[in-house]
Amino acid sequence: MSWHQTPIALMAKALAAKEVSSMELTQYFLSRIEAEKRWNAYLDVNAHLSLEQANKADALIAAGKGTRLTGIPVAHKDVFVTRGWKSTAASKILENYQSPFDATVVANLGMPSEENPHGAGMVCLGKTNMDEFAMGSSNENSAFGPVLNPWNRQYVSGGSSGGSAAAVAAGLAPIATGSDTGGSIRQPSAFCGITGIKPSYGRVSRYGMIAYASSLDQAGPMGKTAEDCALLLTAMSSHDPRDSTSLADSGEDYSRFLNKPWQDSSTNAAKPLEGLRVGLPKEFFAEGLAQDVANAVNAAAKALADLGATLVEVSLPKTKLSIPVYYVLAPAEASSNLSRFDGVRYGHRANEYKDLGDMYQKSRTEGFGAEVRRRILIGTYVLCHGYYDAYYLQAQKIRRIIAADFQAAFNQCDVILGPVAPDVAWRLGEKSKDPVQMYLEDIYTLSTNLAGLPAMSVPCGFNANDLPIGMQLIGNYFSEARLLQVAHQYQQASDWHLRQASEVA
Repeated sequence: MSWHQTPIALMAKALAAKEVSSMELTQYFLSRIEAEKRWNAYLDVNAHLSLEQANKADALIAAGKGTRLTGIPVAHKDVFVTRGWKSTAASKILENYQSPFDATVVANLGMPSEENPHGAGMVCLGKTNMDEFAMGSSNENSAFGPVLNPWNRQYVSGGSSGGSAAAVAAGLAPIATGSDTGGSIRQPSAFCGITGIKPSYGRVSRYGMIAYASSLDQAGPMGKTAEDCALLLTAMSSHDPRDSTSLADSGEDYSRFLNKPWQDSSTNAAKPLEGLRVGLPKEFFAEGLAQDVANAVNAAAKALADLGATLVEVSLPKTKLSIPVYYVLAPAEASSNLSRFDGVRYGHRANEYKDLGDMYQKSRTEGFGAEVRRRILIGTYVLCHGYYDAYYLQAQKIRRIIAADFQAAFNQCDVILGPVAPDVAWRLGEKSKDPVQMYLEDIYTLSTNLAGLPAMSVPCGFNANDLPIGMQLIGNYFSEARLLQVAHQYQQASDWHLRQASEVA
């Protein structure tokens, strides 16, 4: 059977029915990873440890102690520290670093243990490539080489979670974890033709997630379908006292609305989204949006209308300001978070230096890539005495206004629909020499991180060169289950998410 084309919802049923074992599934995907190294999707694989976990998963299933996800393989973005695998954040400064503990996301999805008795029992396949310290939109900033797009290897996979997106699209993992600071789950999901969701800020613990910008970072799932993402998000999210921004856990099942109509009173099976108001921000469909992307998103809006939804125009007037605001706030937080990598306690240390100051300078210069150095410098500058009020404080004020714009829009609609990015994936190297051009690709995704809202990418078409296009669904705070419901109903009426990457066997 072609397990790499199988959603995890069906995989879970096959495991429960003893049609396949976790050991067989794990060996299947490890074989594909070994045979398909050309995509550069993985940074570290430990087959022995993966098979050991698969054996434990089979024992749990046999004893009737498994969860719905027990035995299913999963790939983790290399931003989550993982015991037994290297945890590098795709940076030379952390090359070969081994963490003594698991991130909460990894523990929640991993084998049950004394430390985490509620682990889902999933099997870790390895760590996926990414932009260094999650800084980038193309996965070209990795110290270990770019990830190639499974739809066309001459194009980028998107970033920063490009390795996770490519792993799922290329059939090297049935599902994967990612992190999203300014669109890093949604944009690579759109570029690689898969589904991904960034939950509300605080839904998923950041403990053990290597920090970029702490007030923006959020972990989420990346899979083939909305149903798969709902299953993984349910297992990922929990209250974590070790993360001060972690929300109280409601024990929420994010799949609970998937097969229900939007309104409980609805009896029209052909119109499951009757009563849903879908907002179309006029700023998202203005100058700069590629025509084929606009056509695909408009077609998706029509499909939602055919399912019973009502389309309404809304306004997010500060959309353009999200780029300058983000690129003040995120680098400012990064300059603080990355100060811990100094060559003293762990990570890369320069071989030759004259004194302590020289060691700091040389270790960090050698260890960090160009984009990371650029953002550290920007962040340090805006936090300097004399510039703090002019830049950082002003950016924080506009951030509040951007969040208020969304609340005004949600008075008129239930979800917001728009593009994920202004264009589809671009050729490798096409924008890497112009950082500003790269930053502009994030215009539709940054504002949701600044506001802390949930948002997701759903495949909705292809351009003339057969490159995937994703639509973005944005919800109000803590409405993940409803967002996934809309996405699931759309996927029941479309087949974009079922298409297989053209260069994948």
